[in-house]
Amino acid sequence: MTTTEARATFKNFEESTAEDWAVISPQLNITQSFVPGRVITLLRALKTDHGGFPVDRLEHSLQTATRAERAGRDEEYVLCALLHDIGDTLSPFNHPAIAADILKPFVSPANHWMVEKHGIFQGYYFWHHIGMDRNTREQYRGEPFFEYTEEFCAEYDQTAFDPDYRSEPLEHFEPLILSKLVTTVPAA
Repeated sequence: MTTTEARATFKNFEESTAEDWAVISPQLNITQSFVPGRVITLLRALKTDHGGFPVDRLEHSLQTATRAERAGRDEEYVLCALLHDIGDTLSPFNHPAIAADILKPFVSPANHWMVEKHGIFQGYYFWHHIGMDRNTREQYRGEPFFEYTEEFCAEYDQTAFDPDYRSEPLEHFEPLILSKLVTTVPAA
């Protein structure tokens, strides 16, 4: 599917018309249809960076997702485990927000919150080694998804740096990405 040749005619939103938006609105579904392939490309790019860790960032993501899948977590959770660090090479300090925003339209509030906050929760395992407060996550104690996120980091994220672990390859997860990151909006 490709974008249409038709284009809106306005130079700024104030002068746009309903006819312009009738041209633009259907394009959102077309653009969204490209997202799964772009996500797969971003995941592949994680292979080029290890950041000093024992495994590259793609392998970490694959291990996290594989561990979640083998533990019987549902597809949405596995998808979150796979994509939780997708923003690492784009914006290391803000990578949880990137992943959370990609996933937000497709996942539950619990899974969205887990991905969005996982960086702070993951800090529990190492921030004390780099002069930061490992208990920063405590600011969220009492939030509905605190224990859920705590468990994600304990069981799947912080354990996924093992060079000897045999994770599933990215190709194993591609059907999941292709099926879960597609949505449509109503035509105007």
